[in-house]
Amino acid sequence: MRVRALQGLRPTPLTAPVVVSVPYDVVDTEEARALAEGNPSSLLHVTRAEIDFPPGADPHSDAVYRRAAENLSRLEREGALVHESGPCLYLYRLTMGSHQQTGLAALCHIDDYGADIIRKHEKTRRDKEDDRTRTAHELNAHVEPVFLAYRDDPAIDRLVQWAQAAAPLFDLVAPDGVRHTLWRVAGAETFVRAFANVPVAYVADGHHRSASAARVGRERRDANPRHTGEEPYNWFPAVIFPASQLRILAYNRRVIDLNGRSVAEFLGELRGITAVDEGASPEPRATGEVSMFLDNRWHCVQLPAPASDDPVARLDVSVLQDRILGPILGIDDPRTSQRVEFIGGIRGTGELEKRVREQGGVAFSMAPVTMGQLMSVADAGRILPPKSTWFEPKLRSGFFIHPLD
Repeated sequence: MRVRALQGLRPTPLTAPVVVSVPYDVVDTEEARALAEGNPSSLLHVTRAEIDFPPGADPHSDAVYRRAAENLSRLEREGALVHESGPCLYLYRLTMGSHQQTGLAALCHIDDYGADIIRKHEKTRRDKEDDRTRTAHELNAHVEPVFLAYRDDPAIDRLVQWAQAAAPLFDLVAPDGVRHTLWRVAGAETFVRAFANVPVAYVADGHHRSASAARVGRERRDANPRHTGEEPYNWFPAVIFPASQLRILAYNRRVIDLNGRSVAEFLGELRGITAVDEGASPEPRATGEVSMFLDNRWHCVQLPAPASDDPVARLDVSVLQDRILGPILGIDDPRTSQRVEFIGGIRGTGELEKRVREQGGVAFSMAPVTMGQLMSVADAGRILPPKSTWFEPKLRSGFFIHPLD
């Protein structure tokens, strides 16, 4: 795996609290508008520039992309963003309650992405990829990092521990309570050599950002008759974490109805294929079982055996879909069905209860997919089922920005 030092734009310690923002894809337009209200320095004016237009404006209009570029230039002109004084890496630690994870912020190579040294587990949507590709071209920069993981390496652990001995460059608590601490690490040689021994990395979060970064690089190569391979557009920013430190939350499901069945009929059919017990915990005790909220009570559902030893088929979300949601509840394609909702585990099981009590149907509380399962699926060149993983805490955008020339 190739990594390289960054030398782009970043906020100052004084401006960072008002510049950095949530990633573009965890909020919709109105949520972004509310978060950036009264704060012209928020990076959301760059990543979601439609918030500077009246409600209902087309977020993919030429004017929105132009405004995003204008806003990035303005942040630099006003001193909210400054040029890094020299090549450097950053260590980026997130603290959420008792949980901590520390990764290396660096540049990664688009050819590693293309050669599957950086592996994927999710399909991308063309419209979202197009949007991020045009955004990068218009900004002439990658402004948000990709979230990557690698199998733990003791040599890298020692380097990370050593680099945290200095005072941090940034240390702030975001409005959601997550603490973001970054150390500037001058020089990159020791980390570059260490990561050269990392055989593969995995996209944890940011499939559309990494796919669009690869497209931007290819398109700029094709347009540059003097391409050498050393240009900045060959690289994209990422934060790379050891897999053991990452926390995946469940992605739960609610089906809005029982597919024409009564509660008794549905339970009878379900008990015909597996064990169902009342009085369960809202969260499953282990993989291989699901907690189901139905008729104002929780049930423990033992998932039937998977259809094969395929790493995707063995996942709880796959077994639930293949044996219960599809044949019993009629959810034939969870990617397109309007009868199933996906609810991130960060919302808690109380949200599942609330929706079923107020709107009906049945909810399923899942055991989280593990990093081991995710890496096995990616290693096999396969794709996880839709809405399988929810990584938390999230990176903030704006701590470092990578210009493309």
